[in-house]
Amino acid sequence: MTAGKEFIQMVWCEALADDCRQIVRLAIREDLDRGHDWTSVALAPADARGHAAVVARQAGIIAGLPIAQLALEEMDVAVNWRTRTSDGQAVADGDVVAELDGPVREMLTAERLLLNLLGRLSGVATLTRQFVDAVRETPARIYDTRKTTPGWRRMEKYAVQCGGGRNHRTGLFDAVLIKDNHLAWLPLRPGEAVRRAREFLRSVLRDPAQAEMMIVEVEVDTLEQLDEALPAGPDLVLLDNMSLDQLREAVARRNAAAPAIELEASGGVDLRTVRGIAETGVERISVGALTHSAVSLDLALDWSV
Repeated sequence: MTAGKEFIQMVWCEALADDCRQIVRLAIREDLDRGHDWTSVALAPADARGHAAVVARQAGIIAGLPIAQLALEEMDVAVNWRTRTSDGQAVADGDVVAELDGPVREMLTAERLLLNLLGRLSGVATLTRQFVDAVRETPARIYDTRKTTPGWRRMEKYAVQCGGGRNHRTGLFDAVLIKDNHLAWLPLRPGEAVRRAREFLRSVLRDPAQAEMMIVEVEVDTLEQLDEALPAGPDLVLLDNMSLDQLREAVARRNAAAPAIELEASGGVDLRTVRGIAETGVERISVGALTHSAVSLDLALDWSV
């Protein structure tokens, strides 16, 4: 089967950079509150200069290097930033990620903000790579979800990309995803909901090509709902919290009825279960843990002698 329609994939772009600037401005206000780093001002001479390195304290995948550079620009500090790795690159304990030189006061003031940004995003990339590695040589691709830190979504989805994962929809604006709560409130059967969504898109999007490009996905909880959804022609069917036997049966039914429609497994996915899910034959596995449960990569700033 060839890959079906794809969601917008997050690469470094102006929209992402703008999000970063807003987060960085808030982080600067949190640390300085329009004041001073009194500790550094008190202890470091105004003319002192130094050289330091951001060093990995554990193995992982790096993400967020352009964001660190942007943070220094927003802080308006005279610190020179030189990367020694690249986003998506694996590092070992002790590897140098980047080097900095400039006024000591300004480097000390910027330290925690840089490490917070890089550590958080590198943690997302590292966890993503673990999931990607776990499903190698299967048909499945690993996707993130909208379970992201408010304000950080584009940055975290960028980090997922750095880890080798794929991005599900960026927001409510760029795809139709008919969830169980939509069906329960209306109420509607999955197939009828898909048909209504298609008709609505054709009516409000004047360009037929644009309406056709918009992904329509529907969530189902049972095999019977899957049978109802497939004839309506969704681009994707989300199989929610199904057992491995149910997933295998869902793949068989899809193959017989509508082989062009891709299946996405969701729910109960962790590093212990993801391989078994992938081996059922589903094309996509969405994992909320990539962003909501990632632990920051341990990075530190070490002074060079």
